[in-house]
Amino acid sequence: MSSILFERKGSIAYITLNRPDKFNAFNREMALLLQEKLDACKDPGIRAVLITGSGKAFCAGQDLAEVTDPNGPGMARILSEHFNPIVTRIRELEKPVVAAVNGVAAGAGANLAICCDIVVAARSAVFIQAFSKIGLVPDTGGSFFLPRLIGWQKASAIMMLGDKIAAAEAERIGMIYKFFEEADFAAGCKQITETLATMPTRALYLIKKELQWSSTHTLYEQLQNEDKLQQRAAQTADFKEGVNAFLEKRVPVFKGE
Repeated sequence: MSSILFERKGSIAYITLNRPDKFNAFNREMALLLQEKLDACKDPGIRAVLITGSGKAFCAGQDLAEVTDPNGPGMARILSEHFNPIVTRIRELEKPVVAAVNGVAAGAGANLAICCDIVVAARSAVFIQAFSKIGLVPDTGGSFFLPRLIGWQKASAIMMLGDKIAAAEAERIGMIYKFFEEADFAAGCKQITETLATMPTRALYLIKKELQWSSTHTLYEQLQNEDKLQQRAAQTADFKEGVNAFLEKRVPVFKGE
């Protein structure tokens, strides 16, 4: 069985981390395969992506057996060839990526989730910055995303103490968009992803760029960035469709163009 499952349904790509016996912890094969599947999502016919885990966990981070293997890739390659390229692919993908956190998301698994555009979780899910528990520091973009999501002080405590953050608490502090009760989780994830897949895809990507740029630019610079991106959005066929639908008092039919 492949460590990454990939299924396309219409304009949505479903990616499932699939090492359930290891709580979907990453090894080299799984990390490289996830990169391959994210590259496949560049297909213009795909307009939204959902990432989830099989079994009881979303992702337990890095498989430590590989880290301690003298013949393994070593920590430097694990970051430079595994996790950093995964985060880069998600952030550069020109369409929205939803993380559907079905269970524990620990270490790199937690940070894989929060680097996605929208994060939803089942009530039973927990998020753990587990790095300090084994003498490491957060990676997989966690030190960038987490303080921007929840603030410096809260992020510092969570990273240093390695607290388990329940899904309801993660929603309350702004770490994730929302949580669902177990019975509603699958339907809730489906509804969000299907909605995104019917929206103006180019505009969603430009929103993604706006948010990324806002993290490193001044207000004046960001106003200029908004100007540039708005000009690009205004040239799309979906913008024209949106305006026409508004004037004609009908539901717009966006094509992601």
